[in-house]
Amino acid sequence: TTETPVTAKEADPHPPQSWVEKRVSKAQQSLQASEAGQIVWQAMQAHGGLANYLSNGYLKFQFNYQPLKNGTGRNTIEIVDTWSNQVRHHEADNADMQYGWNGKVAWEVTPDGNPYPYDTRFWALTPCYFLGLPFVLDGQGVILEKQEDRVHKNKPQDVVRVTFEDGTGDAPDDYYLLYFDKTTHLLSVIRYAVSYPGYFPKGKYGNERFMEVTAYQTTQGITLPEAYKAYMSQPDCFPGEYVSLIEVSGVEFIESVPEGFFNPPQGSRLVEITPVQ
Repeated sequence: TTETPVTAKEADPHPPQSWVEKRVSKAQQSLQASEAGQIVWQAMQAHGGLANYLSNGYLKFQFNYQPLKNGTGRNTIEIVDTWSNQVRHHEADNADMQYGWNGKVAWEVTPDGNPYPYDTRFWALTPCYFLGLPFVLDGQGVILEKQEDRVHKNKPQDVVRVTFEDGTGDAPDDYYLLYFDKTTHLLSVIRYAVSYPGYFPKGKYGNERFMEVTAYQTTQGITLPEAYKAYMSQPDCFPGEYVSLIEVSGVEFIESVPEGFFNPPQGSRLVEITPVQ
């Protein structure tokens, strides 16, 4: 399926400040209503503030995911609209290989016309969701629950479980257990399990991963992870086998992108989910 190419006309990326203020006020009111929400709001503040995150412009970064054994490495440069979660990737070593999500459809385009070697619909929003935690937890359909405190690397952690209402995204059965340092309130660990229907039958999950943030970077007042190490989770909720390394570089907020930037370009294929039975 193809669509006409985007134009080169520049578009203002910023939502009106009144929209940002309204969204932030609504998020604060909602999050302050529960203990788990208060922890998440405190973390948002520690990472630079939700208003700043939504007002800075488009978020651009390179996300280099490298499994240590099995799996396909993924190293893309992407630009995401933090307001609407639209995104566009291109391969770090081949800018002609691209894919994205415009809020309605997922698409991909390759020079040789062959499909991507991995599921680009699944991966389109995965990096910016991980990188955008805890800011991405302000939207509808997110359920937060306070869990028992943990200790990570001798530092006490607040733990919040994140689940989703039915119909939220492609994989509403996913779950996350987020560790926030009780002193700095920064995100330190993401435990998660994937339920994406293109990988697993309904009601089934992949093995839980334990992903720790190993370094941070601050850009325009926003503190985000710079590197992660991912392990298989052990039954006692501690890291097991070391399975992948993720490095994040080139982080910046940019002023504008061409109008229609996130829409499928000419020659692209729309990517649908093929559910596993």
